Amino acid sequence: MLIVRRSPTLMRLIASIDMWTVKLAVPVVAVAMALASCSTEAGDDATSAVATTTPATSTAPSESAADAQQQYPDVVDAELSASGDGFTIAVTLSSPYDTPERYADGWRVMTADGDVLSEHTLGHDHANEQPFTRTSSPFEIPDGVSEIVVEGRDQEFGYGGDTVTVDVPR
Repeated sequence: MLIVRRSPTLMRLIASIDMWTVKLAVPVVAVAMALASCSTEAGDDATSAVATTTPATSTAPSESAADAQQQYPDVVDAELSASGDGFTIAVTLSSPYDTPERYADGWRVMTADGDVLSEHTLGHDHANEQPFTRTSSPFEIPDGVSEIVVEGRDQEFGYGGDTVTVDVPR
C-alpha cells in the first residue's frame, strides 16, 4: 500500500493546477461556442437581415429523450428585410431531433390570417448545427400586411411547433 503524506506544498500545487484548469477551460469553451455559431453548410444560403421579431412562445432547452419525441421544429428567430421589389427572410430553426432519416425540412411565411406568402425547403438535416439559420429567396408581401408569421415544417409530421411573428419593415 502506498501512503502519500499531504504536505502544504503538495496541496498548494494541486490547488494551483485546479485553478489553471478552470482559467484555461473558460476561454476555450467561449471560443468553441463562438466558432460553432458562425458555421454554415453548403447548399443553403446564410446571411444576416434586419427586422424585429416577437417569439410566439418560448422554449427551454430539451433533454435528449424529449428531443427524440419532439414532432416539430421550433422557429426561434426570423429577420425580414426588403430585397429589390420583395423581401427575404433569415429563419433560425431549432430541431434537436434532426438525423439524416428525419429532420426539419423547411418553413413557411404566412399572414396573420394564415395566407401562405412563401415556402422554403431544406434538402438535408442539420444535426450537427443546432439551432441553424437559412435565408429564403425573395418573395412578395402585399401592401396591407403589417406582420408575418413563420412556422417550421418536419419531414414526417408537417407544419407545427413554436412560431415567430415579424413586423414588416416598410
